Amino acid sequence: MLLQTMNDPRLQLVTVTLVNIDRELEYANVFVSTVGDEARRREVMQVLKNAKGFIRRELAKRVELRRAPEVIFHWDPSPEKAEHIADLLDQIKTETPVAPAAAVTPLETPAPAAAVTPLAGAPASPEAGALHDDDI
Repeated sequence: MLLQTMNDPRLQLVTVTLVNIDRELEYANVFVSTVGDEARRREVMQVLKNAKGFIRRELAKRVELRRAPEVIFHWDPSPEKAEHIADLLDQIKTETPVAPAAAVTPLETPAPAAAVTPLAGAPASPEAGALHDDDI
């Protein structure tokens, strides 16, 4: 909203992506982004740097603080990174042929477990090795 009141055509399509204010309310780190190349990025950052005093005065008028925070502008590369990742995913999608769907077969029922043979010297059945009241 504040960037719109500045009426500077160089700030068109500039987006504030994040604002971090420290605990003491002394500094406001403002992250911005826009569409364009490196020259456009430098231009936007220079305009914002030159307008830092104006922006701070406007903040002081709008925010009820004893002292307006110092505004520090940072470039946010997140939208560019997101676009790059989307391009890579699109590239992978076009390069990888889609395999036709294989016929789905119903799940097979597992074969019954084979009978376990007891080890040599071990009782043949669980009851064979169990103690009975008669044994005591």
